[in-house]
Amino acid sequence: MTPDLADPTAALHELGRITLGDTDLEGVLDQVATLAKRAVPGAHEVSVTLIRTDGPRTVACTGDAALWIDKWQYENGCGPCLAAAAERSTLLVDDVRAENRWPGWQDHAGSVGVHSALSVGLPIHETATGALNIYAASAQAFDADSVVLAETFAGYAAVSLANAHLYDTTAALARQMQLAMESRAVIEQAKGIIMSQRRCTADEAFTILSKASQAANRKLRDVAATLVTRASRP
Repeated sequence: MTPDLADPTAALHELGRITLGDTDLEGVLDQVATLAKRAVPGAHEVSVTLIRTDGPRTVACTGDAALWIDKWQYENGCGPCLAAAAERSTLLVDDVRAENRWPGWQDHAGSVGVHSALSVGLPIHETATGALNIYAASAQAFDADSVVLAETFAGYAAVSLANAHLYDTTAALARQMQLAMESRAVIEQAKGIIMSQRRCTADEAFTILSKASQAANRKLRDVAATLVTRASRP
């Protein structure tokens, strides 16, 4: 029997069954947002914001209204989702019309029928933060139970994003190490060619290679690769 996802208990049960092994990160966050919308009392639309060094973006949302409100915040550099992410805290706006911390935001949110908002900061990593954003169609839509449920869903989103961030960081480091090893190998080959041609030491060969790199205004590895390619031709 399919559980009633309008029931918070059933939604939390479904939430606990979500794993990165079953889908990709985007799929996990889409499920988190969808379940939060169905389970958190008062929720109208839900989104997940991810903020990295290249700026904020919405990585999951349940509708255009959430995406529209998020986009305004990113473009203007202010708003509840950015504030919650920066402070890594829970931020509740009971009445959008009475909100004045972010001039212009209240009018923008109200234009798409949003009258209260709840954002929970996601502590992901030192270089990455985010927020779970829940928007409501009425003022004072979120009570204490709504806040607790939102924070629970935010915890799952934070874990998924932290794991994905760690994976991306590890993969990037592995690529950098591979490139470094390949660069060192081609430079050593180029040094060997110069040593053979000039009858010089390894240090002298490296100096010759470095001067050629500076003179051509090219990376040392690229100059070395060119030399190795030329030497390998018949």
